[in-house]
Amino acid sequence: MSALVVLNDVSMAYGRGASAVPAIQNVSLEIQKGEFIAVVGPSGCGKSSLMKLISGLHPTSQGSLSVAGEQVTKPLKSVGMAFQNSNLLPWRTCVDNVLLPLEIVPPHRQRIRGQRSQYKQKAEELLHSVGLKGFTEKFPWQLSGGMQQRASICRALIHEPEILMLDEPFGALDAFTREELWCALRDIHAARGVTVMLVTHDLREAVFLADTVYVMSNRPGRIVKKCSVTLPRPRDLDVTYSQEFQDVVHDLRSMIGGQH
Repeated sequence: MSALVVLNDVSMAYGRGASAVPAIQNVSLEIQKGEFIAVVGPSGCGKSSLMKLISGLHPTSQGSLSVAGEQVTKPLKSVGMAFQNSNLLPWRTCVDNVLLPLEIVPPHRQRIRGQRSQYKQKAEELLHSVGLKGFTEKFPWQLSGGMQQRASICRALIHEPEILMLDEPFGALDAFTREELWCALRDIHAARGVTVMLVTHDLREAVFLADTVYVMSNRPGRIVKKCSVTLPRPRDLDVTYSQEFQDVVHDLRSMIGGQH
């Protein structure tokens, strides 16, 4: 079975010619359909650049990149994205924020006017599934930071993307809320079978959620380690106290800490 995402010796730079700043160098990796991968590494190492490449938001400068067997040459509709800032529009209710991509992404934008009630029901069901029942008509300023991030992830999922890209989605939240959201994301992945790429600084988060963790070097980012996480699923937060879990985290930390 061929992988959903294939990067073969991919490099990327910002700018052109002599002033170009290399961001990623000679990266090769494959992501299987339904796999959950996490990318970790020092600040500024190109983790977010890797995400821009795969989603088609930035071109490669060398190498080949394909998603679902097609070379990536433009932004992909099959990707949903969520970031550290929830970026919810303050004048739209929670459910209307979730519906926003459907007003932009074909074929939904042609249908949403006539089928708004069906689409709204779908958005409400998605919000209920992440614990936001009773909050669908609230505005972002009426929601906690954790609730806003749940809504942001629902917005990234509403058009049923093949790949969910998460860039430091829980970085601004307190530890307790963050662990709650790990469990929500674990359940979304299990229920929907979506392929997930998570960029994070939190090694515990990476090991708890991912099937595979990639460690990147200092800029220009290269993959210096691929770590398969063999902890059985479904994983409960209790696993984070196990020796096996802590050994994997420690191993990753020594890889990142050893880079100067």
